Amino acid sequence: MSVSIMCWKRTKCCFSSLEVILIICLVLMIVVTVVLLVLHFLAKESNSKLRYFSPAIAPCSNSSKVIGNYLLGAGRADCTGPVAEIPLMGYAKLDQVGGGLLMRLYSRAFIVAELDDSRRVVFVSADIGMVSQRVRLEVLRQLKSKYGELYRHDNVILSGTHTHSGPGGYFQYTLFWITSKGLIRPSLNAVVNGIVKSIDIAHQNMKRGRLFINRGTVENSQINRSPFSYLQNPESERSRYSSNTDKEMVMLKMVDENGQELGLISWFAVHPVSMNNTNRLVNSDDMGYASYLFEQEKNEGMLPGEGSFVAAFASSNLGDVSPNTKGPFCINTGDSCNNPESTCPVGGAKMCMAMGPGNDMFDSTRIIGQNIYSKAKELYEKASQEITGPLSSAHQWANMSDVSVELSATHTVKTCKPALGYSFAAGTIDGVGAFNFTQGSVEGDPFWDEIRDQLLGEPSNETKACHKPKPILFSTGEMTRPHPWHPDIVDVQIVAIGSLAIIAVPGEFTTMSGRRLREAVKTEFDSHGAPGMDVVIAGLCNVYTHYITTYEEYQVQRYEAASTIYGPHTLSAYIQLYRGLARSIALNTVQDLPPGPEPPFFNITNLTLVPFLIADLVPVNKTFGDVLQEVRQQYRPMEVAEVTFVGANPRNSAENATEHNYLTVERYTSASDSWHVVQNDASWDTRFYWTKGLLGRSNVTIEWHIPHGTEPGIYRIRYFGHYKKSLSNSLAVSIPFEGTSSAFEITAL
Repeated sequence: MSVSIMCWKRTKCCFSSLEVILIICLVLMIVVTVVLLVLHFLAKESNSKLRYFSPAIAPCSNSSKVIGNYLLGAGRADCTGPVAEIPLMGYAKLDQVGGGLLMRLYSRAFIVAELDDSRRVVFVSADIGMVSQRVRLEVLRQLKSKYGELYRHDNVILSGTHTHSGPGGYFQYTLFWITSKGLIRPSLNAVVNGIVKSIDIAHQNMKRGRLFINRGTVENSQINRSPFSYLQNPESERSRYSSNTDKEMVMLKMVDENGQELGLISWFAVHPVSMNNTNRLVNSDDMGYASYLFEQEKNEGMLPGEGSFVAAFASSNLGDVSPNTKGPFCINTGDSCNNPESTCPVGGAKMCMAMGPGNDMFDSTRIIGQNIYSKAKELYEKASQEITGPLSSAHQWANMSDVSVELSATHTVKTCKPALGYSFAAGTIDGVGAFNFTQGSVEGDPFWDEIRDQLLGEPSNETKACHKPKPILFSTGEMTRPHPWHPDIVDVQIVAIGSLAIIAVPGEFTTMSGRRLREAVKTEFDSHGAPGMDVVIAGLCNVYTHYITTYEEYQVQRYEAASTIYGPHTLSAYIQLYRGLARSIALNTVQDLPPGPEPPFFNITNLTLVPFLIADLVPVNKTFGDVLQEVRQQYRPMEVAEVTFVGANPRNSAENATEHNYLTVERYTSASDSWHVVQNDASWDTRFYWTKGLLGRSNVTIEWHIPHGTEPGIYRIRYFGHYKKSLSNSLAVSIPFEGTSSAFEITAL
């Protein structure tokens, strides 16, 4: 008995120290497992409400390679189109047609996808005046045929930089045909195909990477061109801001997981109108010049338009923001015309023009573009705030001619059928209008009213009342022949990339309109569990609906207010719609959003007043590409080398070649006894002028503004074109040709 008791006691405490340690470890493992499971299910429950914007801290690593948070792709493609005889889109000046090329236009595309590729978003910034509804619909059709449902209306943003120096003719609404001379298929095709190709390139280049955001102030690059409208906003609101323009630039930096630089998107509010309405050369203006500088720096040793690094300088709420920082002056007297009507004592409104900081429009473009580039470079180099978190996109179509807006619990207002006011015809200090129209018109004119009524029809009493105090010049919402003059169905869209929300707006928001919209969207995110969002506005997106002013700015009817086509409550309607999109993203209920009425796709193939292409001819005893005026034998940097050739209509090249170069500058290398291209027609330093003569004859003049620091040596300029030859009454062909200047020497300064 005593022996068995002793054995029982020994058994009871016979665990070794190793066994005790193992038991403790087992217990700890069970506890840790339970805790992790609890945390997992808590996180999953939280994610069902909000997948998006929890801050994440990347784990420390001794390795130089950091795991990317996203799949990233960037691509750039040419979208220049025809550079001759096509009206330039922006100033609505009938005689401002293309007559050559200063810089090529590009579409720049960026794709961000989650690592499991469950969601992706696309942002495109194209060097065009604005994205039209027709462009967007055709781009989405092509993307669907290539990629199925991967790229859709909800996750693809198309934004225009708003250059006023690109070819027009890519609209399906009648109003825009007047100044663009119709729907011009070669111009439309160039834009659509360029955008699609840039997305294709970005799609093919996708790799793991990281995103960083930074923001900073850009100085000496903008003024408010309607300060008297801005002053109508409440003083209590204005006092919250240090300026009557938004000076902040927001910059998104993209690198792959090895640290290789992929590209950037910058959003900054300024009109690209450093090139004024006397310009005839196709170009991307100051924002395009900033892209040019950044891409040339990062794609070292490459020609303009080449290289993998893509830098987009996208538009924002630029409605009342001008780069012409000297302000408005009477061009006939030199006196200031900074008054509510922007008129001069002698000559009226037509004499009141704003001037940029440079000696001419080329110099002003360079100065403003350099300022924007320099700030972007600084922000890019210092960017350290990483963006993490899942992706989302929300989109609806809205009938903007019939939106009910709840201003309060007891007060509801509505938007109006589209209409343009008298001050629309006055233009702005960046580009004046015609006849005797002035900004700030709150009363009509019997003379112009009678002409309008006889030619286009009188606005209905309902439309007149809805738009008050706007005196209606064109009641475009009631004009439907041959097609509607303005869109009713408009895209509203927000894309969220982690803690960054991009509001894609279909027009030109003024400074205060943009501030109110950003604040409303940010508040919506904050109040529905998504605090700390960075909210940016991307302008001129998806469909063009002119301007969006505040209600207060609308009352004084300067140009921007007269061009707010859906009436005084347009901004309130957009704020209501975008708040709904933000709420759906924050609550993860995007799938419950009603899509809204789809926009029309009009059956128009080619409807244009642009002159027909005729057979090109040459002077007697000359052939295409012959030199008419030679270069000098010797130049120094900062001088201009110039040569004139027997030319042909550049439209032949645009319609029969892809990304065709009209010119090259080449340097002779004695070691290999060969010529090497050092500049092309995408370069800021080259200018291509086409002069139309009689009976199919034309000349081409090429200038090379030799930059400081150009390496001494032997150079030449080459011209490439196509001439149209008629084979019969119904058959013609385009035949390529080229011309070459004499060799010339560049010596040191």
